[in-house]
Amino acid sequence: MSIKILSVVGARPNFMKIAAICEAVREYNATNNSLSIDHVLVHTGQHYDANMSDMFFNDLELPSPNLFLGVGSGSHSAQTAKIMEGFERVLLVEKPDIVIVVGDVNSTLASALVTKKTSWTNQTGRDFIPKLVHVEAGLRSFDRTMPEEVNRIVTDALSDVLFTTEESANENLKREGVQAEKIHFVGNVMIDTLLRYRSKAKESTILKDLQLFDKDHAKPYAILTLHRPANVDDRETLIKMLDAFLQISRDMPLVFPVHPRTLKQIQEADLGDYFVDHFIDRPEPWDSRVRIRLLPPLGYLDFLELMSLAQVVLTDSGGIQEETTILGVPCITLRDNTERPVTLTHGTNVLVGSDCKKIIEEFTRVVRGQREIPSAPQLWDGHAARRIIRILVEEERRSAGPSGAEVQTIESQHPD
Repeated sequence: MSIKILSVVGARPNFMKIAAICEAVREYNATNNSLSIDHVLVHTGQHYDANMSDMFFNDLELPSPNLFLGVGSGSHSAQTAKIMEGFERVLLVEKPDIVIVVGDVNSTLASALVTKKTSWTNQTGRDFIPKLVHVEAGLRSFDRTMPEEVNRIVTDALSDVLFTTEESANENLKREGVQAEKIHFVGNVMIDTLLRYRSKAKESTILKDLQLFDKDHAKPYAILTLHRPANVDDRETLIKMLDAFLQISRDMPLVFPVHPRTLKQIQEADLGDYFVDHFIDRPEPWDSRVRIRLLPPLGYLDFLELMSLAQVVLTDSGGIQEETTILGVPCITLRDNTERPVTLTHGTNVLVGSDCKKIIEEFTRVVRGQREIPSAPQLWDGHAARRIIRILVEEERRSAGPSGAEVQTIESQHPD
């Protein structure tokens, strides 16, 4: 007997989460024979660059996607519509028992909507709708101007099984009326991947490539990542933040792997002068003396090694808030809110928004050694994906019953 699980990946943050799921499925199939998992990986192509995608898939030892939709970029609505149209065809061909979506990108929302609006006749002659599973459910920034917040809320409302990373997510879902039996607190699959690849990341040559090694020790440096529309789309906001980053760079080099969206804004706003040295005679941008080091996006292993040895990380990314919590690296988040409050209470994270004075003050506090001692949040132990697969298999066994009947039908979802 087997169950078919279809997992959806669409953007770079998804890759690290799905990697843990794929490994847990491989591990399960290698040790269990009575009920196997037929795992289908679908890449929507929401964020797709051939070199970057290949780099992440190789770094994370991900299997090649079984299906690639190639939707590409576009407005939120256009992109969501393209994914929905392509994913419906996938469901009707593959007919999975379970669909797993992760995180909060447009691929997550689009795949969730299609899953719960698509049915087919199963072997028993009944109309069947797949079970929808959301990994990283329940996170809330309470800021609905963020597209990710809308994606999270809608996906959670549709999901049959919700796997959470922290206690605040459990409380959010319960407050929104989600039945307690649907919610499973399992830990964080992003941390599964980080812990699995931390040793391998040490083989990266990224610090030597960037001339950030002094003999056998890393030189002091900071990392910057910046991509959210609120920070990069308004020229004046971006200029004020760059002024703060330039001041920070007087104390230590600022390594900036630039997101394509941010690079486009920098180019269109003619802000290239921020990325050559203002204190010496204008070297080439890749010269080690340049204070704000603008880099192309990095692969997972290179970025993990760079982040592990940084003095501080400045970011507006959600996932990096979690990773720095486990790495014990101070994190200055360039947002006014976070959907991951455990990184504030247990981790190294501090919110400063886009306020230049706050950014510089927090950076100064960190470099003076005034930092909190982090502790690992509950269940962030590298085993979240194993818990997810175990729970899904157990639920399928119970639903099938002794006769091995189909596990979910429209009738069983709506008994009235």
